[in-house]
Amino acid sequence: MLATIHRSGPHTRAALAERTGLTKTTVSSLVADLLEAGAVTETGAVRAGERGRPGVAVSLSGHRVAALGLEINIDYLAACVVDLTRTVRVRHIIPADNRNSDPAVILERLRGLAKEITAEAAAEGLRVIGAALAVPGLVEGGMLRSAPHLGWRDVRVADLVDVPLEIDNEANLAALGELWFGPRESDFLYVSGEIGIGAGLVVQGGVFRGTYGLAGELGHVVVVPDGPGCRCGGRGCLEVYAGQDALLGDLGSVTELVCVLESGDEAALEACRRAGHALGVALTSAVHLLDPGTIVLGGIFAPLFPWLSEPVSAGLETRLGQMRGAPPALAVSSTGSDAAVLGAAGLVIQQIIAEPAKLLGL
Repeated sequence: MLATIHRSGPHTRAALAERTGLTKTTVSSLVADLLEAGAVTETGAVRAGERGRPGVAVSLSGHRVAALGLEINIDYLAACVVDLTRTVRVRHIIPADNRNSDPAVILERLRGLAKEITAEAAAEGLRVIGAALAVPGLVEGGMLRSAPHLGWRDVRVADLVDVPLEIDNEANLAALGELWFGPRESDFLYVSGEIGIGAGLVVQGGVFRGTYGLAGELGHVVVVPDGPGCRCGGRGCLEVYAGQDALLGDLGSVTELVCVLESGDEAALEACRRAGHALGVALTSAVHLLDPGTIVLGGIFAPLFPWLSEPVSAGLETRLGQMRGAPPALAVSSTGSDAAVLGAAGLVIQQIIAEPAKLLGL
């Protein structure tokens, strides 16, 4: 029933009974439980039909139940608390150099950040009942199997928070963040540009993960067969040409890069042209395999979209002209660098909506 309210908006109890096929007595009992748990609220009198007395609308409540999203990235830690209406209530980012770091040290910092932000949410009357963590690597069975850019292997995240915790790849969660917090339809290919480059394929509102969870490793698609070596052991990978390190060069941040691009710096413009060309080559292969209707550029590609979109689009048009009437629409992410941490929190919100009895203890 909570899913019905989430999907189609506030309804009277009579309307909920009609939509769910449950009896009015059962609906009233469930609504009472959800009210007690703080998941819904009753507001205003509305008329469910042409006849009868007005009923009271039951809608999702953003006042008591919340989810915690966490992210470990190469150069920052992030956390956010999102209420049931998907409103971000608290958000923190801590810049950090996490390359080749000690997992125990980074996880302890993240534990402190989670404790701090949960306390801030509690001060606003919110109870965090679940959490999810986005990591830049391969996740299997709740364990971070490999995160090459962090220098981590086989790291189990335990005792990070005092609520149930899930862990997932950052590109997958970023794609879901774009789906749930952006203006997206239920099918698109999300490309996450960071130091590494990942992708999340959203199909009918869910992420396609592949047999072993390896789907979306776009950064290691070969764009130049005899190109420079990549840290994965291959040569000529997309990451070598369009990853954050390749784009920034000697600059310290994407913000600095945007500034020099706006000033017309030729070296910076050439780096973007080179990255856009390589990205267009890799995405051509992705389109041949997956046939997405829209490609969304996120992560560092979002602020660089004005300089990347033309070479990417040109590459797609040149290589796909004979195969389809038009290349996929190219769009900029609306969630930017927050996509993964929002997707992490959104994952918990989806679970609450799908199984309120289990997570709310009804």
